[in-house]
Amino acid sequence: MSKKLIFIKDFSKEEIYEIFKWADKFVKDVGQAKPLEGKTVVLFFPESSIRTRVTFEKGIQELGGKTILFPPSSLDKKEKIEDVIGYLENWVDAIVVRHSDIEVVKNMAKYARIPVINALTSENHPCEVITDLYALSKIYDSIEKKKFLFVGAKGNIGNSWKAASELMGFELEQCCPVGYELENIKFYTNIEDAILGKDIICTDSIPDKAKEDFKEYQITVQHMEKANQGAILNPCPPFFRGEEVSEDVINSDYFVGYGFKKNLVPVQQAILCYLLDK
Repeated sequence: MSKKLIFIKDFSKEEIYEIFKWADKFVKDVGQAKPLEGKTVVLFFPESSIRTRVTFEKGIQELGGKTILFPPSSLDKKEKIEDVIGYLENWVDAIVVRHSDIEVVKNMAKYARIPVINALTSENHPCEVITDLYALSKIYDSIEKKKFLFVGAKGNIGNSWKAASELMGFELEQCCPVGYELENIKFYTNIEDAILGKDIICTDSIPDKAKEDFKEYQITVQHMEKANQGAILNPCPPFFRGEEVSEDVINSDYFVGYGFKKNLVPVQQAILCYLLDK
């Protein structure tokens, strides 16, 4: 069993489903079990983090654990990561880190004998997408049979959806202008064509420098009506009305809603406890 989560592929498909079972238990028995009693988890989060930080802190505390918070900039200094880890292991039981540079996170995992969880880098966002897969598994009998469309530029969210499709075996295609595509994924430049036959439409916020290129790629109700019956829109937060998604589609039944992300707490609890073998 892996003692880290840096990439989605650090888990096997079977382990993902095992984590889903653990998450089910935490959903059912909220606040009852205290498997992290006496455990301390150090968190590296920027001030701008809202959803990921809140759900990790809440989840750890709900299971009886304690958290110590630092900004990611604490890691950007002359001291080598291996030395930082060497000291931290005396006092904490796991590390959750959000840092733009995935090499920093990989180095932490390389030297740590305790679990290290990647809570977001500019390269990927594994906890977010694993949580979405869990939420989708509560809607569909078999997510492997569903057809996914990612509308957005290559980046941490697109990379994570690609990794998830390779691990779990579902079909993923992309819609974006030329120059923003993921490697080895079928992509469309026309949203009208791309959305046909799709069940789950995922989006990511548009980088500032790409806004002009993506002006014809905004998901609207009219677009969703051309997807498969029962299709849903799953935009990665933060999303921006009037940019990658329209106001009307967020106010429609196609949007999975804010409650979809409620699952961040039990899934991240499950990942942490699974890695700690608790």
